[in-house]
Formats: sequence, C-alpha cells, structure tokens
Amino acid sequence: MSTAILTGQPVPGSSIEGDLRSLGFDVRTAADAAETETLLAQVPGDQRVAVVDAGFVGHLHALRLGLTDPRFPLAAIPGAVTAQPAGRQALTRAMARENSAGGGTAVAVDHLADRVVAALDADDAGVHHPELGSLVAVVPADPQARNEARQAVAAVDDEAVRLKSAVKSRDGFFTTYCISPYSRYIARWCARRGLTPNQVTTASLLTALIAAGCAATGTRAGFVAAGLLLIFSFVLDCTDGQLARYSLQYSTLGAWLDATFDRAKEYAYYAGLALGAARGGDDVWALALGAMVLQTCRHVVDFSFNEANHDATANTSPTAALSDKLDSVGWTVWVRRMIVLPIGERWAMIAVLTALTTPRITFYALLIGCAFAATYTTAGRVLRSLTRKARRTDRAAQALADLADSGPLAQGLAGVLKSPARKLPGFTAPAVALLGGLLLVASAAFTDFGGPLPIIGAVVYAFTSALAVARPLKGALDWLVPPFFRAAEYGTVLVLAAEADVNGALPAAFGLVAAVAYHHYDTVYRIRGNAGASPAWLVRAIGGHEGRTLLVTVLAALLTASQFKVALTALAVAVALVVLVESIRFWVSSGAPAVHDEGEPA
Repeated sequence: MSTAILTGQPVPGSSIEGDLRSLGFDVRTAADAAETETLLAQVPGDQRVAVVDAGFVGHLHALRLGLTDPRFPLAAIPGAVTAQPAGRQALTRAMARENSAGGGTAVAVDHLADRVVAALDADDAGVHHPELGSLVAVVPADPQARNEARQAVAAVDDEAVRLKSAVKSRDGFFTTYCISPYSRYIARWCARRGLTPNQVTTASLLTALIAAGCAATGTRAGFVAAGLLLIFSFVLDCTDGQLARYSLQYSTLGAWLDATFDRAKEYAYYAGLALGAARGGDDVWALALGAMVLQTCRHVVDFSFNEANHDATANTSPTAALSDKLDSVGWTVWVRRMIVLPIGERWAMIAVLTALTTPRITFYALLIGCAFAATYTTAGRVLRSLTRKARRTDRAAQALADLADSGPLAQGLAGVLKSPARKLPGFTAPAVALLGGLLLVASAAFTDFGGPLPIIGAVVYAFTSALAVARPLKGALDWLVPPFFRAAEYGTVLVLAAEADVNGALPAAFGLVAAVAYHHYDTVYRIRGNAGASPAWLVRAIGGHEGRTLLVTVLAALLTASQFKVALTALAVAVALVVLVESIRFWVSSGAPAVHDEGEPA
C-alpha cells in the first residue's frame, strides 16, 4: 500500500484526495511541516510515500506520471513529490531540513512539497521530473489563479494525452501508421480489465508459436493462417508496451520477457517455415539458420555500438551531424527507418510472403533485406566511429568485454598476451577478430566434412580472440569485436552442419545457435537493465564462444555425419538447459530496478 500525505490548508471542492485514492494511495493529512515529518516517519520503509500539497490542481494523469512510475526512486511534479523505498532516506533528510529553523534551501518556494524537491535537487538526489506537456500540475496562489488552473485542466483531455503517450515516440513506419492507431485502444481495453503487460506479452508469444505451427503444416491454408497470426502476434507485441506506458506497469521481468520473446517468436517462426517447406519436399533449413544468424548479428551490432557510445565523452562527429540534419527533413526520417527493416516492416514482409509465396522465397527476401539493412547500418556506424573523437569509459569497455563472451581458453591466453597487446595499433582488436573469424569459417567451408583443418582454424581463432580482448576495448572500432565473434561462431556451426549433409544436422545446428543466441541476448538485457552481465560460472560452463567453436570442430572431425548430428542435438539441449535455468532464476528473483527501454525498433 502506498501512502500520500496531504500538506497545507484544505481547499473546499478540491478533488485531490479522491484522485490520490484512485491511484492507490492511502491518504493522510498534515497541517504543517512538523506533522508531515511525523507522518512520514510512521510510514513503513518498504512502502512508497508521497507528499502532496492540498492546494494541488491538475490532471489525474499528471499525478499518475509524477507519483506512480516504478522506475524512479524519487520523482516530482509541481506540488507533489514521491519516494520509493530506495529514495526514502533522501526524502527523510530533505524533509527534516525543511522542518528545521529557516528550512534547508535558499530557493524561495511557498509550498512544502516544492521546497522538499528543491532541497533534493540541491543535494543532487536524482529526482525524476516527468515531461507533462499539455498536462496541468500547479499549486495556485490565489482563488483567481485556481479558477484559471481549473479551466486549463478542463481544456485538455488527459485521456487523449495518456493514449498518445502510450505509443513509442520513435517507431517504424508500419508500426506507426498500420498498428499503433488501433493497438493503443486495445491497450486501454486491457488496462480497464486488469490485464498486465506480461500477460499480453505471453499471449503474443503463444500466438506466434501457433503461427509457426500453422506454417509447419506445409499447406497453403496453413501458410495463410500463419501470416495472419504473425501479424496479430505483432499487434499484441505492440500492445504490451503500450499497456505498460498507459498504466505505468514497468518491471525488470517485463522488459526481459518482451525483449526475449520477440526473438523467440521470430526464430520459432523461421523453424516453422523450414518444417513446412520440408513437408513439401524443399529443404530450406540452411536458409532459416542463415536468416537467424544474420538477424542475431545485426542485433549484436546495434547492442555493441550503443553500449560503446551511450556514455562516451566528446561523442560528436560530422556523420552524426549530417544524420541529424537529414532527420529534420520529414520524409527522410521514414525512409531511413524503413530501409533498416525494423521489426514491424520485417514481420509484415514475412507474413505477406508466407501467405502468398513459398518458404524459400520468403527466406530469400528476408536474407536480402536484412543483408542490405545490416550493411547500411554498420557502414554508417563505422563512419561515425572513425570521424568522432569519443573517449570511451571503463564501463563501456567492460560491457563490450561481457558481450564478447570469452571463455576460459580466450581469457587465459588474453592474460598472457596483455603486455604485447598494449604495443599494437588501436585497430588491432577488430582486425584480428575479423581475420580470425574469416580464417575459421573458411577452413570449414573449403574443406570436406571430417577433415582436421577446421580444428586448426579453431585453434588460431582462439588465439586471435584472446589477442582481441587482451586490452580494454576502448578503440574507435572495438565495438565490432562482439559481432565478429558471433558471426564466426554461428557461421562455423552453419557450415559444418550443411557439409555433414545428413538429415537432421541443420535443424540440430539451428537449435544450438538458438540456444547460444539466447544466452547472448540475455547478457545484453542484463547489461541494459543495469543488472550486470551473466555470471562468470555460466560463461565457463558453456565454454565461451571460442570453446564452443573448438568443440564443434573437434566433433566434426572425430564423428561420422550421423553421430555429429546427435552430438549437435545433445550440445544444443545442454546449453539451452543451463542458460534457460539460470536466466529464469535471475530474472524472476532479480532485485534490479524496474526498467523500460525503448531501444531500437528491431
């Protein structure tokens, strides 16, 4: 239960007490600062508490934004301040200072709540001040000002504002114009019936899995149903985020479910298409696995670049300035968002092609579109990195090291190579990561299955991987190291499974890459949620990227094609069990703060 303390003289006809109760607050009243401090001390430390001026006039949604958002320990709007348990100590100190003789701030503020906020801001306590836009939140000084404020409240429909703010401020063309105009109303319908974003997220996952099952039938009716269900799954996918924004139901678990389920839905659908094609006599498992590898590597490029640069200093470049200038021309914004094939456009394309064509054509279109998008975005980011004068932080370097997913072999060699690595040029890390990965994939692609050359390639790859991470990843292009590692590992598994040329090898490889990719996505969302990377024991247990790659090449050399298929299946199951159990344990029991990441519309 949350508690709101109303301070100051009550105003006849004011709705503030009823508004606070409607938001779930137990309302108490205090005549002055001393009584407010006393009531504040009586509220249990594990509860949210708010201090609100009794003369507050404003929209209910303004109060909701200021007092109920779970993401921020401290938040305030004019006339009201709130603290979650993590911010209670700071609020108590500020209140005590305001109750002492002369107050604790030199800012001339008439109302207790605003004086407390001024004191918190002076202490740099990290108070969140939500953007209210056209919403009203004031404490009028006299009856005339009160009447004017009430008229201002009546002139703005806060429900319309609430619905509009439920939609992402930055989204793709298809989502913005074909989904959000009505999905926001579905979100409101869900909120009024007590549904949670996590329930809608789960419904979206189940719908996508049913779509994958329809695609797996291999019939035209099944493909049409799969396309329609995939679009409906995407509508629900948009709805869950809009519901979270509409009702301010943010959580760490919810952010994780939303992010990981998106990948699970898409990749399960790829598998369904491959199964459906197989029923019709067309083997497209290599295309399905290639699409998953390409899409995952695209995401790793996004994640690595953002983590490397989000807290960098002097982070400007002529390329970024040109991008900002292009964004000022309206139509270029939509063109640039569409050509990167974000999730809305991508799923719409997949759904339409599934219903009207064949799985093979669908995968060809997907691979071509994603390859172009990956080339466009990666080239732009390389140019930005080369032209900007950014100084990357230790936190960014650590995030890139965590995303690299180096196992015991690479870490051990990195310790040995640390001293000579310092003497090498700044471009060494991405260069050796790329060269080692190319050598590895080439050694597998240009030799017959079962030969020893891929093992040699994997050993060299382990060495180059260690050299790449032997010093902190603070170079201009060091953010390319994790995606190069992903491409090398996933690509090697794909090539060896294809060369095995035995029924079931590629589906087994698809399962292994999916399990490993889940681990990599899980690491990303832990870092994004400020929850730290995956534990070191987990990385050691599944070998790191270089350890898994070496193991797969050894298995391919020592086993027959049929045995290799069984080994890949067993490895996929083992990795999936370990990473899923640890991931579920962490996110369900995590004490990380509630988050809501708009992220990239990918």
